[in-house]
Amino acid sequence: MIKTMKVRVGLSLLAAACICAVSSIAQQTPPVQQQGGRGGEPQQGGRGAGRGGGGRGGQRRNRKVVLAWADTRNGIAQHDSTSHALALIERLGYESGMWDTYIRTDSNIISYHPLMTTGQAASGGPNLTIADAIFFMGHREIQLDDQQKADLLKFVHDDGKGFVASHVALNAMMQSWPEFGKMMGGTYDEHPWGTVAGTVINEDPNFPATKQFPLSFPFTDEFYQVKGFSREDSHVLLRLDLSKMPPNNGVHSPNGDFPLAWAKMYGKGRVFYSCLGHSDKTWDDPDVYHMYFEAIRWALGLTDADITPRPYPTTPAAANGAPKN
Repeated sequence: MIKTMKVRVGLSLLAAACICAVSSIAQQTPPVQQQGGRGGEPQQGGRGAGRGGGGRGGQRRNRKVVLAWADTRNGIAQHDSTSHALALIERLGYESGMWDTYIRTDSNIISYHPLMTTGQAASGGPNLTIADAIFFMGHREIQLDDQQKADLLKFVHDDGKGFVASHVALNAMMQSWPEFGKMMGGTYDEHPWGTVAGTVINEDPNFPATKQFPLSFPFTDEFYQVKGFSREDSHVLLRLDLSKMPPNNGVHSPNGDFPLAWAKMYGKGRVFYSCLGHSDKTWDDPDVYHMYFEAIRWALGLTDADITPRPYPTTPAAANGAPKN
């Protein structure tokens, strides 16, 4: 009972913080067009307010729609944070009134024409047709057929929808689907130290999802190394300060570049990835959940930012996160 009360209090505080955050930036960002409410405020009547008739299975609603997708069936080490993260993403959208969330831990919804297990057309439910963005925490190899893969690429690249991914997403489909890694910006290349305390450099304090972080800050996480990453294709937001990490032969960065979060375009679509989020308690960090809240808003096109790719900083000031003139 005591534990349940603590969780409820924590979520209430989280919701209040997010609503305050939305209110504080309302003048800088386009409002969400809703019936019966303003952008950044929960609507009276709860989850169903502001939609077309018929609830979830009815007409296209006026709020944005996010598919929170986390297929972890083939993950060797299941992350306890996954369930907490999905619930938090749903709560952020619900309490702020910014989006409706459909949480799924299977991959059937990744289709414009999903099928039932019998092979017949699904009669309803979420799919790519109604979605505006995906929040993804899938793990390792995920079963998508060729049509589903084509649909997902079309969803982002051609239709201009958003894709926000966290932590374990970097190692999803890295063996079976190179194009997914291209969309993400790179693929998983181990975590040399495991979970460890480090120092993170904020390369872009002007980006909506990272403006709440200091230019440099201590953080403990399971820092993923990325391979196949290019600063010519992605705009780095956060990186690990390798100069303050213990030597490790598993680090494959000759110039000291260790990106942790970035934003990029994939065709017409906006893609955001952050490594932060291994532990469930990480998602209770206001700076972290604010990062994902703003990342989803950006991916949905509710905010804008300059994500022009930039080279690895070479001057001492820029290397330490000092804003560029």
